[in-house]
Amino acid sequence: MKKHTSLIILLLLLTSCKLDSEGIDKSSSLQRENHIHSESVDIEKNASSINVDREDKFIDEQGNTIETRIKTPKGYGRTQVKENSFGEYLRKLHLKPDGSKVLYYNGQVKNREVHVAVIDMDVGERDLQQCADAIMRLRAEYLFEQKKYDKIHFNFTNGFRVDYIKWIQGNRVKVEGNNSYWTQSTDYSNTYEDLREYLNMVFAYAGTLSLSNELTSIQDDDLNIGDVIIQGGSPGHAVIVVDMAENIQSGKKIFLLAQSYMPAQSIHILKNPMNSDLSPWYELNFNDELHTPEWTFDRDDFKRFN
Repeated sequence: MKKHTSLIILLLLLTSCKLDSEGIDKSSSLQRENHIHSESVDIEKNASSINVDREDKFIDEQGNTIETRIKTPKGYGRTQVKENSFGEYLRKLHLKPDGSKVLYYNGQVKNREVHVAVIDMDVGERDLQQCADAIMRLRAEYLFEQKKYDKIHFNFTNGFRVDYIKWIQGNRVKVEGNNSYWTQSTDYSNTYEDLREYLNMVFAYAGTLSLSNELTSIQDDDLNIGDVIIQGGSPGHAVIVVDMAENIQSGKKIFLLAQSYMPAQSIHILKNPMNSDLSPWYELNFNDELHTPEWTFDRDDFKRFN
């Protein structure tokens, strides 16, 4: 047993949601398919059970978006969001039919039931779109939809900034060891396929460590839809707030979380493993740690896109 546990811990130390490292070569570039294809759980940080029954009282099977599928508890109303904001985009994300399974990039079914709903967005055909990647995907999809192309940019783990506006001008990133640089490679193009190609490049060389460094820290009581709860490193993990509600009388706030994990899998809305009466909603006034089905976060892990 000790030998088996040691091997698991060793694997965990070698992997994160995206196998972050100090340098650019963390993912061995396009050889991500050779990564571990079984889910890893941080043993010491995730001792709580995830066997939480779905609370049907909060689920409208006919709803096809987060807003219409997941109802608020009695006495709560959804927080206001600005029209065309990232918060509105996330709240209105389309969902797969109720009861859908979380699928890995290779089509296999995830056998751990940690979700109440699955976002209707493809995973891709390679082991790329893991935890931080899914958050970058959502952010980029929103900005692309709004035609705010100059706002789409992410950093590689080595700090190299990859602007989408340069990508659509025909530039491509060359990676040589820990060095990265732009080179003119093709003509101007700004199709959705270009965006996906751009994101795959980002996913291969970015992760929780780089995303965490890009985001701005916030106080947990300032939490909004679209904010990220993230621990960058090896291992690391990240989830995103996709909806919020507030008690009409007390002002008490609750929120919903979405994640991908490893290997790359469907983005899904998480259960609350610590409160079956409130699940899938999470209370903002939690204690020092926020327990999700596959990770435990601290209060200083709350961050925001600039």
